[in-house]
Parts: sequence; structure tokens; C-alpha cells
Amino acid sequence: MDYTLPPLGDPEEKYMLLAIEQAILSAQEGEVPVGAVVVKDGEVISTGRNRREKGKNALAHAELEAIDGACKTLGGWRLWQCELYVTLEPCPMCAGAIINSRLRRVIFGASDNKAGSCGSVVNLFDLPYNHRPELVAGFMGEECGRLLTQFFREMRKKRKEGKE
Repeated sequence: MDYTLPPLGDPEEKYMLLAIEQAILSAQEGEVPVGAVVVKDGEVISTGRNRREKGKNALAHAELEAIDGACKTLGGWRLWQCELYVTLEPCPMCAGAIINSRLRRVIFGASDNKAGSCGSVVNLFDLPYNHRPELVAGFMGEECGRLLTQFFREMRKKRKEGKE
């Protein structure tokens, strides 16, 4: 598959583009293209990408990989000074990890009408948990959504060709 990145813009776009790069790596490995980046004080602390199929692990979500890497890099589980950029709206498991890791801010691209837990199906950040991260929804959503659409279009095409 040929994926192209949009041109670089403001600093926020730079971080989302890094998340998109991670998502492209997932797609190239046959995974659903989801990528994530944790940033602290303008510095990338960790990245993550979807690896569920390759790792045969339901926990191998981009957000969890990025959060795990940030905790290891920073030497603690509280990420209250960090932001998470992710190409797809977090699922309930990842939204829970975001709450529990105390991420300050979450910026996601494409909405997930089937499992999105930051506004699409439910917004777990609105519930009275002990932490409520700031949320930016739909940031570079068109670019992130296009990547997912292209991936699933290719998957359907391959399945159809395999049946013929």
C-alpha cells in the first residue's frame, strides 16, 4: 500500500504526523493502522502502534504501547505532564489506561463509531473518575480517517481477489 503524509504544519501537526507514521508501519505489517505518540514539554517521549495480530495479543493497542513506553522512559506511572496524540479515538480499554495514567491531554484524529470511548459511543472522560484529561477530538481527522479507509478498502479487495 502506498500511504502519503500531508505536509508538515504547526507543532501539533508534527506530533500527529508521527502518530500517522506509526499507523503506516502498522498497516505495512497487516495491522489496522493506529499510531500513538506521547509528548512531554514539546519532546516525544514514546511512540506506539497497533500490533494485535502480529503479537496475538488483545492488549497490543497503540495507546497502551505508547503509555507503557512513556512510563518506562519517565520512571513512573503518572503522566500528568504529558499529552497523547493518537490517530483513532481510544476504545474503552485505552480510555481507562489514559485515565489511570493521568495523561493531561488527549488529541485524537478519526472518530470510532463502533468502539470510541471519547465521545462516539460514550465519553469515559465525562464520568466522575478521579482524573479527567483534556480532550481534542477530530484533530487531522480527515488524514487519519483516510488512512483507515484506504487500509480497509485494500483488505476487502484482497479478500475478494482471494475468493475468485
